[in-house]
Amino acid sequence: MNPDDEKLLKLAKEIIVKFIELGRVSPTNFEANFRAIFWALKNTVLDARAADLEGAGALEETSGEE
Repeated sequence: MNPDDEKLLKLAKEIIVKFIELGRVSPTNFEANFRAIFWALKNTVLDARAADLEGAGALEETSGEE
């Protein structure tokens, strides 16, 4: 397992526990909610990394033009 995935699982667990405490999540809808939270976190991280990579690529292109 990727270390980032382990961190995302822990974050998703913390979020789902809060939702359970608030009564927003029950045992019948736990799985769907947990998956949705995990994938929302993962997609957010991946999108942020993609933006960082695109920004780094643009910097390399402009620094090579002398």
